[in-house]
Amino acid sequence: MDIISTAAALVVILVALLTTSTISKTLVPPAEHGRFLTIDGLRGYLAVFVFLHHSYIWFQYLRSGIWSAPASKLFVHLGQGGVALFFMITGFLFFSKILESRNKGVDWVRLYVSRFLRLTPLYVLSMFLLFVIVAVVTYGQPVESIKKITVDALQWLTFTIAGTPDLNGLQRTIVVNAGVAWSLPYEWFFYTSLPILAMLVGVKTPKTALLISAVSVVAFGMHYLQEEYQWLFLGGMVAAVLVRFDRFTSFARRKVSTFIVVGLLAYIVVRYPYLYTKTNPTCMLIVVFCLIAGGNSIFGILTHRLSRSLGELAYSIYLLHGILLYVVFKFIVGFSAASKLTSVEHWSIIVLLTPVLVAICGLTFRFIEKPSMQHTSSITAKLRSIFPSRALATEH
Repeated sequence: MDIISTAAALVVILVALLTTSTISKTLVPPAEHGRFLTIDGLRGYLAVFVFLHHSYIWFQYLRSGIWSAPASKLFVHLGQGGVALFFMITGFLFFSKILESRNKGVDWVRLYVSRFLRLTPLYVLSMFLLFVIVAVVTYGQPVESIKKITVDALQWLTFTIAGTPDLNGLQRTIVVNAGVAWSLPYEWFFYTSLPILAMLVGVKTPKTALLISAVSVVAFGMHYLQEEYQWLFLGGMVAAVLVRFDRFTSFARRKVSTFIVVGLLAYIVVRYPYLYTKTNPTCMLIVVFCLIAGGNSIFGILTHRLSRSLGELAYSIYLLHGILLYVVFKFIVGFSAASKLTSVEHWSIIVLLTPVLVAICGLTFRFIEKPSMQHTSSITAKLRSIFPSRALATEH
């Protein structure tokens, strides 16, 4: 299984890139100005890695009925390492914004409007698809009360901050989207902490922003202060500081740094069965990320146009791949038939699904994500016209 799945993983990545090449000119041309190109190129691969991680889990789940980590260490790290690096990217990009704003201040209204528009529309679409699937699967079965269904659905709509209850009696509803939304509350926790972080590094921060930040951080509770995840955001923040030193970025771009990156990644996969519960692999992964953020392109792969185009699809791939896997194995192949597939047959389906996934995500990026992000300025202006208070205005 491991040899077959590893070979299939390489084919999936190649197919994803080829499909991206086909649609990139019309749907997802990569942006270049003012961007961290290696980070842009990294994001798409991370999303595909999480797709591969859950594809392996589905192979196990169809046979055991247990949703658990992959038996392969490689595929464990594709998922855990992928999400860990996403957390680091968040820490890096937004702490960079804070560091760049130490003299001019942060426009908090615009920042949070942009975050809401970036994450919410596609998430709502993913929830709509999940609700439709639940309705179809549970059709004709005893129906729970409208009140309970509504309350449970609203919990899912809070980016799962309020929980992921089974919907309308469908056991393990979380399998429908592969449980991918679990990471989003941690993202929002970090966003709400930004005014406090800004104050700590000397950025003039409005008292209202600090108060809202403090209340939000407390409201999120200690659950989102789990040490292993906060280290990951901190790793991104460390990278944001290091890339401001020319000596570091010069070293990060050298060939020796590429060998360090590849060597550390290989060592993590071979040496450690899991990532989150161990300090050493987490620290090694932070080193890897710092070098990539500093400009290491891993032999030019991360700065290639196709990699950056794939990176534009990262959020769509991350949110929608689990739903696509469920639809295929539940409605097209059928759980019973899918449980009898050989590893070659299973991974052949995953390879065939890859261009479908990338094409769908190209459409959602072009017609949902991108238009939503383009409304940031207009919505920010409208909010300022309705609430003219300077309490959250940019500090100078």
